[in-house]
Amino acid sequence: MAATGVVAEPKTKYDRQLRIWGDQGQAALEKASICLLNCGPTGTEALKNLVLGGIGSVTVVDGSKVESSDLGNNFLLDEGCLGQPRAKSICSFLQELNDAVKAKFVEESPAHLIDTNPSFFSQFTVVIATQLPESFLLKLDYICRKADIVLVAARSYGLTGLVRVSVKEHCVIESKPDHFLDDLRLHNPWTELKQFAKSIDINDKDPVVHKNTPYIVILVRLAEKWADAHDGNLPSTRQEKKEFKDLIRAHMLNVDEENYKEAVDSSYKVSVTPGISKLTKKLDPKPLNLSFGMFTYCLHFGL
Repeated sequence: MAATGVVAEPKTKYDRQLRIWGDQGQAALEKASICLLNCGPTGTEALKNLVLGGIGSVTVVDGSKVESSDLGNNFLLDEGCLGQPRAKSICSFLQELNDAVKAKFVEESPAHLIDTNPSFFSQFTVVIATQLPESFLLKLDYICRKADIVLVAARSYGLTGLVRVSVKEHCVIESKPDHFLDDLRLHNPWTELKQFAKSIDINDKDPVVHKNTPYIVILVRLAEKWADAHDGNLPSTRQEKKEFKDLIRAHMLNVDEENYKEAVDSSYKVSVTPGISKLTKKLDPKPLNLSFGMFTYCLHFGL
């Protein structure tokens, strides 16, 4: 087994993909450890995309030598690689694509490794098996499932092929919604928020004080004023919500106060009662994966 050098680079190189999956998605990539079994054209192409994306580390397992037939179907190999271990050559070229990725190779047959050293795979988060006979795929699937490792099996036949993903469970709870509703509990503020809001005089005519009053304080104070005048009820109908906006505008000293504009735009949050939808409550409360226990606990008790 051999390893190439590692040189850290700024994350600015991943700017475009960060816009898609964010910092947490990139962090998950950088923590991932990938094992590729058989570095033919299919496996090499898959690994190339992961390396360019900034995967944490890759290990290439292949016991073959580079032959002339490899030069025509594997873009990472050239004539200088003939007779060299294929895993070593591929690993070297992959490292050139992104030297921030840790790259290793194991010059051994994947089938032999599966039979003789199954514990080898426990160090990875994902195993990509390409062009592997079904009998060894079944053995590998048993090994990976037992260790809770994702197995991706790929096989290509010219211009066609198949990809199979074998994993017990993959629960995604970070949905990244397009429209995020801040849960400020404005319908029922907690004690400290009420006390903070009452400590600020929203009727102060000083322009500096007035325009620097947080919009949340404005909403809390005026929602309380509304409730006092409506038997403890907050605005619920369309007409009441319109009147509540008018109440906020009535407290403006001039039309350019951004905090009051923000309060008007966010006035609907006063009427929103946080809760869990009926469809979500129908989900099975029994967790299949203990790592999602807190989510299930909150779901079960409606938190």
